[in-house]
Amino acid sequence: MKYARILLAVASEIWAMQPEKLEAMIAFLALQAEGAKFDAAEIEARISPQMSSDVARREGAVAILPLRGVVANRMNMFSSISGGTSNEAFGAAMREAVADDRVNAIVLDVDSPGGTVQGTEELSSLIHSLRGQKPIVAQVNATAASAAYWIASAADEVVMTPTGWVGSIGAMTVHDDISAALERAGVKRTVIKSAEGKNEAPPHLPLSDEARAQLEAQCAFFDKMFVDRVASNRGVSTAVVRSDFGKGRMVIGADAVRAGMADRIATMDETLARFGAGHASPPPRAAASTPRRHRAIAAL
Repeated sequence: MKYARILLAVASEIWAMQPEKLEAMIAFLALQAEGAKFDAAEIEARISPQMSSDVARREGAVAILPLRGVVANRMNMFSSISGGTSNEAFGAAMREAVADDRVNAIVLDVDSPGGTVQGTEELSSLIHSLRGQKPIVAQVNATAASAAYWIASAADEVVMTPTGWVGSIGAMTVHDDISAALERAGVKRTVIKSAEGKNEAPPHLPLSDEARAQLEAQCAFFDKMFVDRVASNRGVSTAVVRSDFGKGRMVIGADAVRAGMADRIATMDETLARFGAGHASPPPRAAASTPRRHRAIAAL
């Protein structure tokens, strides 16, 4: 029953997530609800490129905060199935790193397909408000999709590994119509409700036009919030975000830098070396096409 309840909860969420990963998560939960069992490695392979088993750490004077797996406001619902990152906990770690006198720079180690919209705008806004105290670098290592890019774009700099990608800007939700399956099983469900809009998109009924319009309006609301925040974080207009930042698609490496979605190409070792931490690495790669942002972070 646990996974059946989680599956229903997933269906009620508005997501800022790579569509392929959301579909994989829903399919996984459906299998679990039917009684299939998976070990930790199988769960990681099906849901996320990286379980968030890493914890915040410090290398020299650099605080490294992992933004891994599925992002949610609080991870109590998803932590047992996907690891992931809590927006609340990540915000607390950011404040702690900024207040720590031993920390001279903060690197967000980002590898996430995105997650729920709840709490994501709040975390992105918080990170943006902490600029100017210490350099904050989002190291895309190697995926910052949807909610993860919403958050990463708030850093002073977005740095991408050569094979990294960013984007998937937009919001979505899912409605599975299981009415035919219930009918075949001989189940006829009746819902008693006190208000017209209460439970207007239940999975045991086809989606009505009114319910679809409401879900579309909710997605549009969060889409605008997402685009507005990215535009503010990156110092561009919302029109630029909508036209040049992938149009809902992922954008790879140097193409993302050229579009203004990121600032430079570098590995994690190269980024840490810039701040006197990590392992010895080759000289930094050529700077990207955002020199104003480079000058700003260099001044911190």
